[in-house]
Amino acid sequence: MTESHPEIGRRRVFYIPGYDPIHPRRYRELYRKEGAAQAAISGYEIGLTPKTTKGPYGWHVSARIDGQRVEADVQVLVWSDIVRGSMSQSIPATYLQLVRTAWTYIASGTLRRLMLLRKGPVIAALYPIGMLLAQAVLGIVAGWVVAAGTARIFGPWLGVVASAGGMVLGLAVAVMILRWFKRRDGRLFAYYLMHDYAYSARLGGANPPELERRMAEFTDTIGAALLEPVDEVLVVGHSSGAHLAVSILADLIRQGRVPANGPRLAFLSLGQVVPMVSFLPKATRLRADLHYLSSSDALTWVDVTAPGDGCAFALCDPVAVSGVAPPGKRWPLVFSAQFTRSLSPERWKHLRWKFFRLHFQYLCAFDRPLDYDYFQITAGPHSLASRYADRPPSASRIDVAVSKYTSMAA
Repeated sequence: MTESHPEIGRRRVFYIPGYDPIHPRRYRELYRKEGAAQAAISGYEIGLTPKTTKGPYGWHVSARIDGQRVEADVQVLVWSDIVRGSMSQSIPATYLQLVRTAWTYIASGTLRRLMLLRKGPVIAALYPIGMLLAQAVLGIVAGWVVAAGTARIFGPWLGVVASAGGMVLGLAVAVMILRWFKRRDGRLFAYYLMHDYAYSARLGGANPPELERRMAEFTDTIGAALLEPVDEVLVVGHSSGAHLAVSILADLIRQGRVPANGPRLAFLSLGQVVPMVSFLPKATRLRADLHYLSSSDALTWVDVTAPGDGCAFALCDPVAVSGVAPPGKRWPLVFSAQFTRSLSPERWKHLRWKFFRLHFQYLCAFDRPLDYDYFQITAGPHSLASRYADRPPSASRIDVAVSKYTSMAA
């Protein structure tokens, strides 16, 4: 990190979650708990109080870092209601969704291109397909066993009636098994991930109308903050929230809503899965926004991932791999959070196979922190631009064009 003098006293932070149906209070509690843990490890002070701003759900942060007092208002730009609506699917509808989504990624050639990047997120994408098919096979086999057993036992006395009854009983058993698995999806995540990938794929990478309307609201909210007497407006996009943030910020800048003498505008993308959408045939809007934002001098964009996060496209430059890098490309600065170094061996061993938890590690404390600290970024005295002004990109990043589809025409 650069040694420039502190320049941030007040900050507005807007957090855009990924495809998450849970109430945003979850993020407040995560910030409170993990912020306190990181402060104890790194030797600074941080505390939360109720929010002091109008608008979306949020909280106020007071911190003393490097001897400097900083006040920050953090707000969650909520689209969990849209997520919940997209997840309201019956079991048969979810299996139909599986077929359509798999066909979209395979027939378009997108899946093959994604596999040239990182295997982890591709495996994560294939997991719900495999798990749901396994559940279906188990249900069918169990139902067949019950039907055949019923016919064998009662057939000599009841004949056709026994066979028909066996089939009905077998079908009931199969349905019961499928429902049993769905009730336990809070641990298996098969239905959840299926809905996630299907939401992006159902329009071939284009944003559904309800999401576009919500993104326009987010654009207005961030635009209003840029007119306030603060030193930095920081937008954090996590997971699929990163590609929403790309389009929101591109719209904001195109509309001329970033004051020349206003707060610094910064964008931090974490654990991004941009290629899952930008590689799809109809993701022209996202590709155009990536192209535009990557050469803008109106903001600073830093992209942080980690190879230890199997759900993200780690160290894949989202602009370059999407094949839309302009000649004057400036952003993003791509580097790794280095989970295997910034977490102690004991902590890494504990978290290594907890894939979903690791996908949220960017928002959590590190017991051996290096140059990435979420709480110093959101509540510290340095802007994102000055904090990483001298930070080179990771040498192992992937920054070559891979996507089959590169059209940016609407």
